[in-house]
Amino acid sequence: MKEKLYPFHVSLLVYMIQTGVIIFSLPRLLAQHMGYNGWITLFAYTGVVMLNIYLISLVYRLSNGKSIFQIIEQALPKVIVLPLYFILVSVWTMLGCLVAKQYVFIFQAFVFPTTHPMFMKFLVDVLAYLLIIKGIYNISKAATSFFWLVIWTLLLLLFFVKNFQWVNLTPFFFQESTDFFLGGLSIFSSFLGYELALLLFPYVEKNKSFIKAVHIGNLLTAITYITVSLTCFGFYSFNQLQGMKYPVIDLLAQIKFPFVERVDNIIFSLFLFTTLITIVAYIWAAKETVHRVIPRANSKWLAGTIVGIAFAVAWIPDVLNEVELWIKYLGYMEIGIAFGLPLFLLIILLLSKGGKKHV
Repeated sequence: MKEKLYPFHVSLLVYMIQTGVIIFSLPRLLAQHMGYNGWITLFAYTGVVMLNIYLISLVYRLSNGKSIFQIIEQALPKVIVLPLYFILVSVWTMLGCLVAKQYVFIFQAFVFPTTHPMFMKFLVDVLAYLLIIKGIYNISKAATSFFWLVIWTLLLLLFFVKNFQWVNLTPFFFQESTDFFLGGLSIFSSFLGYELALLLFPYVEKNKSFIKAVHIGNLLTAITYITVSLTCFGFYSFNQLQGMKYPVIDLLAQIKFPFVERVDNIIFSLFLFTTLITIVAYIWAAKETVHRVIPRANSKWLAGTIVGIAFAVAWIPDVLNEVELWIKYLGYMEIGIAFGLPLFLLIILLLSKGGKKHV
C-alpha cells in the first residue's frame, strides 16, 4: 500500500510552490500596474484562484481521484495526447529552470557579484535533482520542513508598525494604473503553483480534505502577499514604490541588529528553500508527464535529463531583465494551463459519463 499525502503536507506544499522570489518585487508591480492602493487587488486575485481550485475540485470529484493522465489517454488518441504532453513538459520545465536562474541572478547581485551565475545555478539544480528523485512524498516532507524555516520571517514586519504611515494609503483607488490587464496577469502569475494539485490526485486520500488543503495553502499565500504588500504601501510613498526594483529587500535592509549586519541578505538566502520547492515541483510535474510517454524509462534518468536540458536552456538568457521577460510570457502560458486544463478535463469527464448513460 502506497503512502498517501496528508492534507497538512499538501497545504504547505501548495504554499511553498506558490511563494517565491516574486514576493520581493510584488509591491512594485502592484503600484505600477494597479495604481494607488493596488494591494487591494490581491483579494480579487485570491478569489479567482479559489474559483480555479473549485474547477480542480470538480475534476477530482468526477474522476473519483483518477490520474489526469489516465483521463486524457482513455479519451483521446495519441496524435492529440503527445502534442499536449509536449506543451505541458515544455512550459513546466522552462518555468522551473528560469525561476531558478531569476533567484540566482538576484542572489548574485546582492551576495556574490563576482561568481558566475551558472555555477550557482548548477548547485541549485543539483539540490533540485536530489529532491526530485525522492518522489512526491519526500518532496512534500521537505516542503514542510522548509516552511518552518521561512514563515517566521513574516514576524520581521512588526519592526515597521511604528513607521507605518496611514496617509500613504490615500482614498484614491487604482488611479495612475497602467496596463491593467497584462500587468494584472503578471501579478496573478505570482499565485501560480496551485494548479499542480491536478497531478496529486493519485497520491492523496479520496476525500474532501485534499481540496480543503489546497484552499488553505492558497489562503496562506494570500495572507503573506497581502501582509507584505500592505506594509510596503504604508511604509513607502506611491512614487517610491514605483521606483524600487525590489522594495521588500530594501524594506528588510532597514532592520538593524547589533549582531547581524545585513538582515536582508539572510532573509533572501532563506527564500532559496521556497524557490527550490517551486523548481522541484514543476520539474517533477514535467518528469511525471514524460514518464507517461516513456513508461519504461528509469525515473532517475528522466529527472536527470530534464534537469540537464533545463540547465542548458538557462544559458540563453544572460541578464536578469531577459529572464524576467521569459518568465512573464511563460506565466501567461501557465495561467492558460491552470484554467484550460481543468476545463478540458471536465469536458472529457462529462462527455464520457454522458456516453456511459446511453450505453
